[in-house]
Amino acid sequence: MMGNILITSAGRRVDLVESFKVEIRNIDVELKVFCTDLCPKLSSACQVADGFFQAPHVTDQHYILFLKQMCVENSISLIIPTIDTELLVLSRHREDFLKFGVNIIISDTCLIEACRNKNYTASLLNDIYIETPVIYDKNNLTFPCFVKPYDGSSSEGALSLSDKSMLTVEMFDNPKNMYMELVPNSYDEYTVDIYFDRNGILKSLVPRLRIETRAGEISKGLTEKGIVYDYLKDKISNLKGVRGCVTLQLFVSLEHKRFKAIEINPRFGGGYPLSYAAGANYPKMLIQEYILEENLDFIDDWEDGLLMLRYDSKVLIHDYKS
Repeated sequence: MMGNILITSAGRRVDLVESFKVEIRNIDVELKVFCTDLCPKLSSACQVADGFFQAPHVTDQHYILFLKQMCVENSISLIIPTIDTELLVLSRHREDFLKFGVNIIISDTCLIEACRNKNYTASLLNDIYIETPVIYDKNNLTFPCFVKPYDGSSSEGALSLSDKSMLTVEMFDNPKNMYMELVPNSYDEYTVDIYFDRNGILKSLVPRLRIETRAGEISKGLTEKGIVYDYLKDKISNLKGVRGCVTLQLFVSLEHKRFKAIEINPRFGGGYPLSYAAGANYPKMLIQEYILEENLDFIDDWEDGLLMLRYDSKVLIHDYKS
């Protein structure tokens, strides 16, 4: 039986919400797209959805019960997580939701745990022969180096250290900080949007050159089907326990054909709208696979060389009452 779609922690992801609504119209199915957020009245994505709900914090003991109630009351059959902090708890309850017909698009808990700790992420990537920066013992550092929290996101707490004088006591004593090889400025940064079906089989991957970022999210980007695509296609197919939409971030020296993968985010990436515009239609694939129960083909006919230049826009709410 077909059910509606719920995008959790929707925040500013207007493009993602609208892409699902567009694909629902194109496929011509009777579905609605709902959103949750801590403050939905001030969430632009919630305002463009078919409906929204105020959610407790993901760490709240009632969060899962809240989601279950929303699913039952609104005929939800598909949940799309969007932020790192909710991934672990949702992965641990995936089987519970399946019992009453709700698919959370989430990878296995063991993979989520490895992705949430970047020390483990390096081992995960190395196991499938994807290169990563060298991780240093903090008591035996090589300078210059790079420091960041092992569970950080959006570049928060990340800093390059040119020499020992930049290493503060507070930084050194922080148990969450990890230290790694500093990737040279000559390397380009890429994010790769990847789709795995419910059986963990690779169905699509789109490398995006990060030309410019703002607050850790791409603001100018370019799709490229070349050396990064060729390097990752066979290797990433061997990733275990993966499901749905995943992003991989890596640095690449095109001149020397060297790769330094830094993290996996097992969710939609903030820059996914570029891949969607290029033809990597993951919302449609999710609807086809999980709601219409169709088999998916591998897709590689997306547009190479599509440039995205982001800008701020607005959502206006009339007669708003705080």
